Amino acid sequence: MFHGLSAFPLTPTDENGIDTTAYAALVARLAAAGVDSVGALGSTGGYAYLTREERAHALKIAVEAADGTPVMAGIGALRTSHVLALAEDAQKAGASAVLLAPLTYQPLTEDEVFGLYEDVTRELSVPLCVYDNPGTTHVHFSDELHGRIAQLPNVGSIKIPGVPDDPAQAEARVDALRALIPDTVTIGVSGDWTAARGLSAGCDAWYSVIGGTFPLTALALTRAAQAGDVGAATELSDALEPLWALFRRHGSLRVMSAAASHLGLTEEPNLPRPLRGLDEAARRDVAEALNALGLAG
Repeated sequence: MFHGLSAFPLTPTDENGIDTTAYAALVARLAAAGVDSVGALGSTGGYAYLTREERAHALKIAVEAADGTPVMAGIGALRTSHVLALAEDAQKAGASAVLLAPLTYQPLTEDEVFGLYEDVTRELSVPLCVYDNPGTTHVHFSDELHGRIAQLPNVGSIKIPGVPDDPAQAEARVDALRALIPDTVTIGVSGDWTAARGLSAGCDAWYSVIGGTFPLTALALTRAAQAGDVGAATELSDALEPLWALFRRHGSLRVMSAAASHLGLTEEPNLPRPLRGLDEAARRDVAEALNALGLAG
């Protein structure tokens, strides 16, 4: 479940709700491309902006559209009771795994973060991926905390932020974490522009933003890294620098929102307020990058 390419699509949303037709098509497109799993309702999927009912409906659509491709469902929420309810919904919808980020308003202690995962994993019948995303949650996991959480039942993977630029440092980062977790728990890299380094440094999976809209491009990079061809994986990643630069400048969600609408995969707007799409100048930059990379059609 927690190996290879996990592609995270948008959940096209406006103030009237989810565009279910577009969402089903986005997920079906990923399954047809052969991704290893679909990351439904991740940060790219805007889960934190959706109601429980919207999230349950989206998951039902995702599981059906995935047509047998495993679906991992984001279940993050502010209160543990809400997370448990979302986990129940995900399991009822047929999700193969859940993804949990520790959302919070008040700063959490390490014991509170551990307690969240302890409470949730106790109730699960599917495996859980720990979502370490300090850029959005402002929760910073120590490796020791990861080690504690990884011992809990049903923990199957850890989604880590991007690894260091230097290959030796990237490998050391992955090795340090792996030394503290059971062999049954995989490590997946996020931060798309570091994916090639992370996979080549020993990460088992790529939890991918770009894969949710351009699955074949992400699969080529993933398969090269899995085959041990570090040079090819690095070359494929370097070629995508025009997109990576836009990710770093505007945020990957807004760039993928613009890309999806440019390709006609979604209508506009496709982000829930207060989120807003890119301005016209930035949209032109996205279109030019897609054209230059041969991803515009």
